[in-house]
Amino acid sequence: MEGEFSREGHQDQVACILRAKGKKEFLLNGFPYARFSEHIGQFPAVMIAPDDAAILTGMSSERRKFLDILLSQMDPAYLDHLIGYGKVLHQRNSHLKRLSAQGSPGDDLLDALDRQIAGYGTAIHGIRLPFLEHFLPRVQRFYDQLAGSHEQVRIRYCSGLTSNFFSELLARTRQRDIELERTTAGIHRDDLELLLDGHFLKTSGSQGQRKTFLFALKFAQYECILEKRGLLPLLLLDDVFERLDSGRISRLIAHISGPSVGQVFLSDTDPSRVIRAFEGFAEAPEVLELEG
Repeated sequence: MEGEFSREGHQDQVACILRAKGKKEFLLNGFPYARFSEHIGQFPAVMIAPDDAAILTGMSSERRKFLDILLSQMDPAYLDHLIGYGKVLHQRNSHLKRLSAQGSPGDDLLDALDRQIAGYGTAIHGIRLPFLEHFLPRVQRFYDQLAGSHEQVRIRYCSGLTSNFFSELLARTRQRDIELERTTAGIHRDDLELLLDGHFLKTSGSQGQRKTFLFALKFAQYECILEKRGLLPLLLLDDVFERLDSGRISRLIAHISGPSVGQVFLSDTDPSRVIRAFEGFAEAPEVLELEG
């Protein structure tokens, strides 16, 4: 699979080749990346799809994934910290299993792994925390814009590192980690609590409120990437009109049709619904119908 992208006046060809045993190879202008992480953020994109509802109502891993994808497209250093953390976490968990089998309380290798994971984790927390403080006002602004009214948006960052040093957490949980054979404290356990007018969206809120909150998160993501990278990301919208009232649909179309948004791909099972949604706007969508 390949595609051509226009970026800052230059044409780039990106290709993905599926090799034997499911191995994927990515190429930029005919040359393979030494590491796939080099591709992250080169052609930024923001996607809104039905499965994204899990960001609001699903497990904490869904919210961490949203935050990690956003920050990784903005900051290569964050991505490096995240990759390093994941590798050491895997090594530490493997070693914990060996220590559990041996009945050992720990050793020099575990001490070394603790220092490494603490370094990566502290750096990641140090980027996440201040970013979310600046991210919240953007989400509030987009929510009010799309909803056509004001409801207080809150994003509460829940992390054991907020009030503890990582090394302290690891020392405190070491014996339990050995018994459970996994690392029970760290930034891989962080969560975001999403609230609207003081109520948790995970357990309350109408479909319209939830979708508006999700759009606000994604448009804030789009704006952050644009400001950091200086590139208009691609915006991919899949089946976004379902369970939205006409007012929210109109305000959504007004935003994605504005000058602050670049190329948009919008997919829907009903072409007529898309055409109706754009009625009254200066630029009509180009409709491509696919049969499958």
